[in-house]
Amino acid sequence: MLHKGIGLVAHDQKKLELVEWIKQYEPFFRQFPLYATGTTGKVILDAYPDLNLTRLKSGPLGGDQQLGSLICTGELSLLIFFTDPLTPMPHDVDVKALIRLSTLYNIPLACNQGTADLLMTALIHKQAQEG
Repeated sequence: MLHKGIGLVAHDQKKLELVEWIKQYEPFFRQFPLYATGTTGKVILDAYPDLNLTRLKSGPLGGDQQLGSLICTGELSLLIFFTDPLTPMPHDVDVKALIRLSTLYNIPLACNQGTADLLMTALIHKQAQEG
């Protein structure tokens, strides 16, 4: 089961999709510290102002690296990163580094809603079994 924080990130064209997706899992997310890059965090907190969410810097201004640091120091257990594969990102190298760190440190990573749903279903099921 998760015992650490959850990272939440979405590219510009995916931010509202992430906010809508969070709604169905909101009780689960309330159990953990959340970390989001700056703009994503603002959009999430606008929708859910009382979530335990720490806003980091905007992705291009170092927020992706801050999330990477949280992975390296063992403070994140899960990363939800709704990526937009059709829009070029000027900080693409930072995004790739974050995905690489998730892989290196064996952090579950969802880059789309389908994978995020599967992860959440598994985590909620495991939590129910653990009682």
